[in-house]
Amino acid sequence: MVLADFCAHCLALPGVEETTPFGPEVLVYKVAGKMFALATPDEHPHRVNLKCDPERALNLRDRFEDITPGYHMNKKHWNTLNLGGRLPSALVRELIDHSYQLVVASLPKKTRDALPGR
Repeated sequence: MVLADFCAHCLALPGVEETTPFGPEVLVYKVAGKMFALATPDEHPHRVNLKCDPERALNLRDRFEDITPGYHMNKKHWNTLNLGGRLPSALVRELIDHSYQLVVASLPKKTRDALPGR
């Protein structure tokens, strides 16, 4: 998957905004003000960080050499994906959705209900 497709998939999810709180070199994708994905567009190969269930994170790291503990993130809850490697695009999309859903599930019910498409 190329970075543009990663960004487009993130932005297609309900209520998502792209921000740059750490400067223009890091794109941060948030839902209801909480981040679920980060990307560094000037880095090659492109790497992205996604939130992940801790057990699943370990399993993914064991199965895929292009998935490692989250760079500059809580290693228990975040993975870094190398988009320049051999990860199937379908898996990357599914992991974006998983990250998004983890964050949405942690939001207060009123906030969840206010998201577009709910």
